[in-house]
Amino acid sequence: MSKHKNFETEAIRTQIERSQFLEHSNPLYLTSSFVFEDAEDMRASFAEEKERNIYSRFTNPNTSEFVQKICKMEGAEDGYAFATGMSAIFSTFAALLNAGDHIVSSRSVFGSTNSLFNKFLPKWNITTSFFNVNEVDNIEHLITSNTKILYAESPTNPAVDVLDLELLSTIAKKHNLLLIIDNCFATPYLQNPIAFGADLVIHSATKLIDGQGRVLGGVTIGKSDLIREIYLFSRNTGPALSPFNAWVLSKSLETLSVRVDKHCENALKVAEFLEAHNAVSFVKYPFLPSYPQYKIAKKQMKAGGNIVSFEIKGGVDAGRKFLNTLKMCSLSANLGDTRTIATHPASTTHSKLSAEDRLEAGISDGLVRISVGLENVKDIIEDLDQALKNI
Repeated sequence: MSKHKNFETEAIRTQIERSQFLEHSNPLYLTSSFVFEDAEDMRASFAEEKERNIYSRFTNPNTSEFVQKICKMEGAEDGYAFATGMSAIFSTFAALLNAGDHIVSSRSVFGSTNSLFNKFLPKWNITTSFFNVNEVDNIEHLITSNTKILYAESPTNPAVDVLDLELLSTIAKKHNLLLIIDNCFATPYLQNPIAFGADLVIHSATKLIDGQGRVLGGVTIGKSDLIREIYLFSRNTGPALSPFNAWVLSKSLETLSVRVDKHCENALKVAEFLEAHNAVSFVKYPFLPSYPQYKIAKKQMKAGGNIVSFEIKGGVDAGRKFLNTLKMCSLSANLGDTRTIATHPASTTHSKLSAEDRLEAGISDGLVRISVGLENVKDIIEDLDQALKNI
C-alpha cells in the first residue's frame, strides 16, 4: 500500500496487490465468487478468521480498492461501497437504527432522502424532525431521548447552503448522537467532515467522483465499528457496488483533483456573472463573498464546488422558460458531470414537497441549480446569458 500523504498521490498510487501478471493498471475482477484451497480454508473464511474475498456481494478486489482510496482521502477508518448513493443512505440508516428511534436532520436534503425520512422510515416507526439550515445553533430542542442520529448535507442539495460541521459535531457529542454528513457536493477533495467531528460520511459516487455521467455508485465511510454494522446489514441485503462500476470509480478518483479544480474555477466565474445579471434575484455559491455562510465555507472547504443555485425573477414559469431556452447546457437529473447541467427543483426533484416545505428547504419557485461542467467557461456563460435574456 502507498505510504504517501498528498491527496493526488494517494488517489493515483493507492492500489490493491498486483496479480502474477504484474499489471500497471489494476484489472477488472468480474467474478461473482472466489474459490477456496480446501475445506478448512472455506470454513475459516466464512468464520471470518481470514480476511479474504468470498463473494462479490460481500467484498471484491475492485470495490475494496475504491473504498481504500476514499478512506484515505477522507481520513476514515473503514467503509463500504454501494450500488447507488441512495442505497448508501438507506443502508446506513437501516443498519444503525431500530424501531422507535429518531433522527434530527436538516430540512434541506436531496428529494429522495426527504422521501426516505417522510414516507419509508416511518413504516418502521423511525421518525425525523427537521431544522432550518439557518438555525443550526438552535436545534437542541428537537433532540429527544430516542434521538440517535444528527444528519445533514453540506453543501445542501439543491439550495447550496453550507452548515457549520464543527457546531453540529459539538451538539452531537453533547447528546451522544451519531453525526452523519452527506459530502457529495464537496467530494473528499474539497472537504473532510471527519476532521470536523463527523462519525460517518456518505457520497453519491455517481456525481463528481465519477465525473462523466457513466456509472452509479455510493459509499459510506467512517468509524470501523459503525461500518461493521453497515457491512453486516449490506452483506445480507445485497446493495453492493458492482466490480465494474467500482473499477470505473477507482480510476475516476485518479483525476478527481484536477477535474474538481477546474469545475470550481468555472463555477466561481459563472456565479460572478449571474450575480451581476439583472434577471437574477440572488446567487448562492459558497466562495462568493456575498454568500451568507462564506466564512464557514472558507473554514471547511478548499474551494466552492461546482454547484451554483440562483433565483430567476418571475417564479416557476420563468424557471421553466429558462430551461427551455438553453441551447448547450443539458437538462438532466444528474450533477457533477463534465457537461453543464441545469435543473429547476420546484417543478422536478422537489415538486412533491408542499410550497411551504420547499421554502423551508431554501427552494423558491424560481430557483435554478446549475452543475457547472468543464466546457470553456465563456461558452457556459454565453448560453446562460442568452437564456436569461429570452425569458
